[in-house]
Amino acid sequence: MQYVLIIHEVENYAAWKKVFDNAENIRKEAGERSYQVLKYDSKPNKIVHFSAWTSTTDARAFFESPALVKIREEAGVKAPEFIYLDQLESGVL
Repeated sequence: MQYVLIIHEVENYAAWKKVFDNAENIRKEAGERSYQVLKYDSKPNKIVHFSAWTSTTDARAFFESPALVKIREEAGVKAPEFIYLDQLESGVL
């Protein structure tokens, strides 16, 4: 399984979340299989989006597309950092 970790600040969480939720179908069609949205405990507008993807190639194509750049701008995303990850191991304790 491949994962993407995105860390970014948003101007307004509620506005960002609306855009994020409205993009559910295009994210799924692009290859996103699951996600978690987290925030920094001391910075409510510092968001972490962690998601599982069909492949890092699919994820890169989606996140680096001009359409997604525009959507991020509309959602008030500031300076996103994308980290593409391959799973080595997982477990439950």
